[in-house]
Amino acid sequence: MKAVCLLSGGLDSSTCLGVARREGFECYALSFDYGQRHRIELQAAARIAGHFKVREHRVVRIDLRAFGGSALTADIDVPKDSLKHDGTQGIPITYVPARNTIFLSYAMAWAEVLECSDIFIGVNAIDYSGYPDCRPEFIAAFEHMANLATKAGVEGRTLLRIHTPLSKLGKADIVKLAAEVGVDLGLTHSCYDPDQEGRPCGHCDSCLLRLKGFKEAGIRDPLPYL
Repeated sequence: MKAVCLLSGGLDSSTCLGVARREGFECYALSFDYGQRHRIELQAAARIAGHFKVREHRVVRIDLRAFGGSALTADIDVPKDSLKHDGTQGIPITYVPARNTIFLSYAMAWAEVLECSDIFIGVNAIDYSGYPDCRPEFIAAFEHMANLATKAGVEGRTLLRIHTPLSKLGKADIVKLAAEVGVDLGLTHSCYDPDQEGRPCGHCDSCLLRLKGFKEAGIRDPLPYL
């Protein structure tokens, strides 16, 4: 069985790839150079793809900086030392408009070419409280749309399924699952605002969530924080 796995190089997507591998899928990893300030994550994605010996790893270049609207794709400061993923502060400024819709559309296209029925994406319970395109309703709606939008789906040759194995997990559970499926945690990258050498800041939302998850899981985070 083939599967297209969206891979950023972060903890969640790397764990998701590990789950797909454990379930016996032949994995095709898909990453994006979309103008993100933390472009260093693509090096992590390449490391993880190599670690799991994926069949193929493609990096697609698109320019979401053309629209901006996010601290990750515009000249907006990344928030520090203030977690806002609980849904009480609105959608975080680190949300990138339509990012998962765009990424899943590319994954859908590649899956059709590969004649495969399965896409994996690492959305999870922590993210979807703040990011609208991480919520189960969005994933279900996209899956329905995808099967109406492709030649393979209309002809009944494939029925596309979007797998979200982390959707009901918090960060501590994801850290534990990552260890179970063989993720080399030192190869991953989560920081939104690393320094020029790629070292994580330890203060952005993503770093704080990651550190909290490792602490609660009782596992040491191997990354060299500033």
